[in-house]
Amino acid sequence: MFKKRPSLPLIVGRKPLLEALQQGVAVEKIFILRSATGEEINQIKFASKDRNIPMSMVPVEKLNNLTKSPHQGVVAWTSVINYIELQEAISHVVEQGATPLFVMLDEVTDVRNVGAIARTALCCGAQGLILPTSSTASITEEAVKTSAGALRQIMLCRTPSTSQAIDALRLNGIQVLATQMKGSVPVYETNLSLPTCIVMGAEDKGIGKEVKKLADSFIHIPMATAFDSLNVSVAAGMVLYEALRQRLLTG
Repeated sequence: MFKKRPSLPLIVGRKPLLEALQQGVAVEKIFILRSATGEEINQIKFASKDRNIPMSMVPVEKLNNLTKSPHQGVVAWTSVINYIELQEAISHVVEQGATPLFVMLDEVTDVRNVGAIARTALCCGAQGLILPTSSTASITEEAVKTSAGALRQIMLCRTPSTSQAIDALRLNGIQVLATQMKGSVPVYETNLSLPTCIVMGAEDKGIGKEVKKLADSFIHIPMATAFDSLNVSVAAGMVLYEALRQRLLTG
């Protein structure tokens, strides 16, 4: 039983998708039949990798569930927003004379949480949201609605993986702080006025293995009781407000 797809316009067929990609149409995700072959399929795969577009190899039932039209083994969701390269986003912030503050979502798959985090991030002065293609929810109209439009205003950076994003951040002198309960320091004891990227993990599992290996340090939100479970969007709001507070004091 396949899940109902998000409400996103479709591109159906090999040539229509290649033409859309060549014209710079924003594409959220590509689905390709597992057994599909040919030069056009190879071109689509190359473009997907080059533009950091999530791609799934699926059975024919998945494609037939997405559309009743002849699909030639290829269906894509168009995007409701536009993405920007991470390095371009960092350069833009620095050129504006601002101190980078980014949020990276690691395995956050609920579109409402993505939207809520984007809204809070924008309000607290974060300039960009980093979305690894391998582990983050697709941006749908529901996510945009939950964000109150913030997803159309904050810079959205799609990267192939969390590790590649962390490498790029470090090369630009941006500290990577991951949120977790164990082996971490209270958020208020961390200098968030420095160039920073805050990594928020999935509510059930937290941050993934790659982030645990690569993050510069780990932070947590102190609790008044032993009940330490917070919704990821609420937790992001608390950490981001602390970043805003510190930056206002040092600004």
